[in-house]
Amino acid sequence: MKAVLFDIDGTLLTEEPLIMLFLPWVYNELSKKLGINKEEARNRFMAEIMGRRETYDWHDWNFFFSLFGVGLRYEELLREYPHKIHVYPDVLPNLEWLREEGYKLGVVTSGPSYQRLKLRVAKLDRYFDVIVTRDDVNAIKPEPKIFLYAVERLGVEPSEAMMIGDSLQQDVYGAKNIGMTGIWINRKNENGYGFADFEIRTFHELRKVLEVLK
Repeated sequence: MKAVLFDIDGTLLTEEPLIMLFLPWVYNELSKKLGINKEEARNRFMAEIMGRRETYDWHDWNFFFSLFGVGLRYEELLREYPHKIHVYPDVLPNLEWLREEGYKLGVVTSGPSYQRLKLRVAKLDRYFDVIVTRDDVNAIKPEPKIFLYAVERLGVEPSEAMMIGDSLQQDVYGAKNIGMTGIWINRKNENGYGFADFEIRTFHELRKVLEVLK
């Protein structure tokens, strides 16, 4: 195993504190704009999001801001509230260890190019040799194209790389489909039905997984 690739949201960090900050403002703006109460505004906004789940558009907050004519840009929110992006406590020590061990590290995300800014404000970008977003290849996980582009950029074969993510469908299936090792980080203690090659609860378990794969 020569390379370790990561998903971002729900894997390395959570953007939920930032989402909880801007959503009430969005609902208030929609309520005034559409002449409806805030609960109905919330229902309309969330219905659009859930109706497009797992599509290309679903991964981009700016798409939904634009769709409803809300005057927000996600990049501006990231710059103004970087402290609302929370890195999981098990991430940094294990990224440090992986770098010390000589593994090539990368990110594969279905999010748009602002994901690079998110990693930068979270002070994680310096750990990665490659960061691949949907905008780089016009594709989202689990499409093979986005994974193949990442391993090619790292200069490794799919069989020499693993993908770690919190989505069985996007991260694990997508990786396994091109011959990578698919690792599911199951922070919420859900049932994975044994689909992933390996299942971990924290990044501290990565050392054992890599020992097995040597």
